[in-house]
Amino acid sequence: MNIQTNKMLRCPIDAETVRDKIQASGLASVGGASIRELVKLINEIEQSTGERYVRMEMGVPGLQPPAVGINAEIEALRAGVAAKYPMLDGLPALKHEVSRFCKLFMDVDVQPTGCLATVGSMQGAMATFMVANRTHKERSGTLFIDPGFPVQKKQLQVLGQNYGSFDVYNYRGAKLHDALEAQLQEGGYSSILYSNPNNPSWICFTDQELQIIGELANKYDLIVIEDLAYFGMDFRQNYGVPGQAPYQPTVAKYTDNYVFLISSSKAFSYAGQRIGSLVISDQLFQREFADLEPWYHSRQYGYATIFGALYALSSGVSHSAQYGLAAMFKAANEGRFDFVKEVSVYGTRAKRMKQLFTDNGFSIVYDKDDSVPLADGFYFTFAYPGMSGEELLEKLIYFGISALALGTMGSERTEGLRACVSQVDESLIVDLELRLKLFNAYFKEE
Repeated sequence: MNIQTNKMLRCPIDAETVRDKIQASGLASVGGASIRELVKLINEIEQSTGERYVRMEMGVPGLQPPAVGINAEIEALRAGVAAKYPMLDGLPALKHEVSRFCKLFMDVDVQPTGCLATVGSMQGAMATFMVANRTHKERSGTLFIDPGFPVQKKQLQVLGQNYGSFDVYNYRGAKLHDALEAQLQEGGYSSILYSNPNNPSWICFTDQELQIIGELANKYDLIVIEDLAYFGMDFRQNYGVPGQAPYQPTVAKYTDNYVFLISSSKAFSYAGQRIGSLVISDQLFQREFADLEPWYHSRQYGYATIFGALYALSSGVSHSAQYGLAAMFKAANEGRFDFVKEVSVYGTRAKRMKQLFTDNGFSIVYDKDDSVPLADGFYFTFAYPGMSGEELLEKLIYFGISALALGTMGSERTEGLRACVSQVDESLIVDLELRLKLFNAYFKEE
């Protein structure tokens, strides 16, 4: 890295410290680092220099958790639930409210039986891979409609399962059908996974595209894993009014072969409690697969998930956190907690930050949602002329800015980086503008 001293750059980060920390990290490439590896590196640079980074590498909530959840959890702790093991499938009140939430905000009917508490959506995904990808012994693995969350692929690697992926950006609308079917014909997959809104590109699938996914899942007998980590956060529509259209778009309108991963981390700003919901369709929950029996001593999908996968993974979810999440779902269902309005600040922030990047020589990588302008939300993507994503990331670290390379997320747009807006508060917006100007001035002259 041919970066001069911070004095010449007029940048608040000491370049020698950055260089030393990168070398000591043992990373073969900073640009190829995982999210947690980057977090560790930036933490160490901040601790050594005493300077704050504009941190956009990790998708963590930047808002205070709702009081309704905190108070319910405190009450549960005072009532002594910490001394009691929770049920494997979740607190009855939580299961009931998750079922109501699916109906009121997605217009989907699912029984509480199939609404399971998980240790965040990460555990929901892991449990689903353990069961869904063992339903047909002649198949194994998941097709990712990318770009997407890279740790889910790591989960499959840990399980010894296969996966495939393709970047959906050039196959929007009707073009998705042939692209997806070509992958399914040759892949031997048991499941399909995507996020909607998408991490990292923030594209949002249309009803036409969800119908294509659902119908092909039916044709090839695949389970669709719909990752709803950013539930309702396509702020171009208001998905936050219970029981009233528009509803959060979902593949459940077109197939019964689905599960939802509903996170509390972003939409409810409850990331630290590591709690989410795994929702299994009524039909899939009851369905029997002979190939599950050797693994779980049961052929039933729902039974295998609860008493096989979830039991082995954690034997339940933090008892008090379940009370907190149940209270938040209940408040949302009753119209007392407008969770979409609470997190809409992310959209406002993204719009402002994107403008700062484009004003300083950067471009937005994923800029269209099919044929319409992309929404402003929790993430956006950017690039700088003449630089690969890995090169850009390492250079930005010298300027006090961190992000994540798209190449690590299944994207073909390897020139770009993903930015998360959640931790960039008003004081850091000022720093971001200054540092982007310094970066552009430095490399524009080269």
